[in-house]
Amino acid sequence: MDNHGPGFEAEPDLDEGSIVARAQDGDMAAFEHLVISYQGRLFRLAYRMLNNRSDAEDIVQETLTTSWRGLPMLADVNAFGGWIYRLATNKCLDLLRKRSTRAENITGPDEIRSITEAGTTRAPAGSDPAHEAEWSAHQDGLTALLNTLPPTQRACWLLREMHGRSYAEIGATLKISPAAVRGTLARARHQIAEGMSQWR
Repeated sequence: MDNHGPGFEAEPDLDEGSIVARAQDGDMAAFEHLVISYQGRLFRLAYRMLNNRSDAEDIVQETLTTSWRGLPMLADVNAFGGWIYRLATNKCLDLLRKRSTRAENITGPDEIRSITEAGTTRAPAGSDPAHEAEWSAHQDGLTALLNTLPPTQRACWLLREMHGRSYAEIGATLKISPAAVRGTLARARHQIAEGMSQWR
């Protein structure tokens, strides 16, 4: 899957819908382009949802495999982004339902660093050590707070605040109305704002 089809790179201005349509026609280079575009974002979502690197990697792999198989059935090529986020989110929610109720803690500083290197948010380049330490503590605090939220609230907050998905897309993903999304998001924001008030 390393080789792009002829002419694919020569058309850098193709919109996502056109790339999806090519992938639906079996163009592996087009699908590889979509994989490259989404796998990092899906990993960040899955990791924040599951707080486990291995599980997050598995979810991303399953999501991409499912999307390849289901791509021919996608009626609206412009809905690909919302659709693939929905696949990943629902796989995360399914896994959370299967897990035991015991809290899962992040494994340690090395794990946090490897997640950051894998493409999650990181301290701004050129930050002084004190700022980097504060930023790291802030991220740890946010991770801990996210893990206290019910899975639906966590998914709602992540999809909106970190991935910029629309209320309609989030509602379709979580099988709730856009109004319910707003309510769920408000509750999640309130809990996070209260918990993060020490960082202001």
